[in-house]
Amino acid sequence: MSFSYNTKVELCKVVHENNCCAVAECYGMLLYGNTFTMREIRIVTGNKIIGKRIVDMFLFAFRTSFDIMPDEEEDGKQSYVITDDDKISHIFNAFGYSKESLLAHSVNLAVLEDECCIKSFVRGAFLAGGAVTDPTKSYHLELVTDYYNVSRQMYSLLLEMEFSPKETSRSGNYIIYFKQSAAIEDFLTFIGAPIHAMELMSAKIEKDVRNTVNRKVNCDTANVTKMVDAASEQIEKIEKIINAGAFEKLPEKLRKAAELRIEYPELSIKELAEASTPPVTKSCMNHRMRRLAEISQIV
Repeated sequence: MSFSYNTKVELCKVVHENNCCAVAECYGMLLYGNTFTMREIRIVTGNKIIGKRIVDMFLFAFRTSFDIMPDEEEDGKQSYVITDDDKISHIFNAFGYSKESLLAHSVNLAVLEDECCIKSFVRGAFLAGGAVTDPTKSYHLELVTDYYNVSRQMYSLLLEMEFSPKETSRSGNYIIYFKQSAAIEDFLTFIGAPIHAMELMSAKIEKDVRNTVNRKVNCDTANVTKMVDAASEQIEKIEKIINAGAFEKLPEKLRKAAELRIEYPELSIKELAEASTPPVTKSCMNHRMRRLAEISQIV
């Protein structure tokens, strides 16, 4: 199963002690679900565990059952539907709406007076209209609703909870999203999924370590390539001096440096300097290689 699916499974394990929090979670589900009108309430999910959560929450919050339930044996998207007028009126009343009003397309903040209810509301919104990507691939979490006012009010709620989400729209939907791993970790912890917040943190640490190792390997490879190229060029110049019959005329220190370079083509300048008898500094060996290069130009 996907990281998003498993995160929602963890959220479904949160237990409500108070009816108000169950009501708030259902509120989030409805405003981020598929249909919430005076004629019909419909929530669609492909996650059977969320489906059970929906049924349990509506029973706990409103003492209400769904009129249409999916076949438990069927896979894929499943719809939970209420069409009974009295049930819909009861649910609307619980959120401070009259059944005849269209205010269901905005958030009645009076229902969310306590922080525990805000957490439950956001959890319900995520269960119905949220998604989070696999953190081994990228960092992205979003909440999607059809209702502009709902999205704007959710944005304000999250700001009050000290989050810093971004906003956009896509195909007529309104989206709040996070793209920073730390923000997603905090959000998941806030709504009741600390295990998957830790998984995200672990994935980020692993990715950072891997990137650091890759950078070091790339850097080391580049340095080795540079060293090999420099050694090859130095040997080529020394061989030019030898072929010109000028090698024996070189000062003793330059001859020994040249002999060392030919004998140990794999050594860096620092290692070559340490292999000298007596050892010399890296700067001194660099100077001798430059002198050999200059001499190769005039022989």
